[in-house]
Amino acid sequence: MTTLAEHIIVAGAENHPPMLEKSMYDSWASRIRLFIKGKKHSSMMLDSIDNGPLVYPTIEEDGQTRLKKYSELTEAQQLQDDWDVQATNIILHGLPPDVYAIVNHQEAAKDIWDKVKLLMKGTKLSYQECECRLYNLFDKFASVQGESLYEYYWRFSQLINDIHTIGMPMQQVQVNTKFLNALPPE
Repeated sequence: MTTLAEHIIVAGAENHPPMLEKSMYDSWASRIRLFIKGKKHSSMMLDSIDNGPLVYPTIEEDGQTRLKKYSELTEAQQLQDDWDVQATNIILHGLPPDVYAIVNHQEAAKDIWDKVKLLMKGTKLSYQECECRLYNLFDKFASVQGESLYEYYWRFSQLINDIHTIGMPMQQVQVNTKFLNALPPE
């Protein structure tokens, strides 16, 4: 027999998109896409995320060109516009408040998706800058006068963890040699 709490969890799981955890963007992106695939007209929503929203057609009226109003769209275009909005809402509901505050002025699902991806993954340039910074810190790493061996080890291990986190290639011999050579003389 299931409990009330289990029923609530199951009911909410189907209606609430997965929440973004900043260190797990790729996992969130694939789970959001799976969540959308379980919805009606999922292909329209995924198309909105990948290619952008419906571009309203224009019409000529009294020598002026203007965008069609929602009521003037075909039934298929109205449906696409509705599901563009639904895709935007699903993505926004899966964002933590601080990320939401950065992207909530965007109206299109594709724009929000791209901004979140950029925020969470960065750009190739920012990765290269980070890699250069870490190599520079590694090359210049030295003990600080008056620092205990524990503090020295702690700073070094934080640097090595940062290097491993971004996937920089570093040989163990190089790490060990740097650690020993940078020790204080006493």
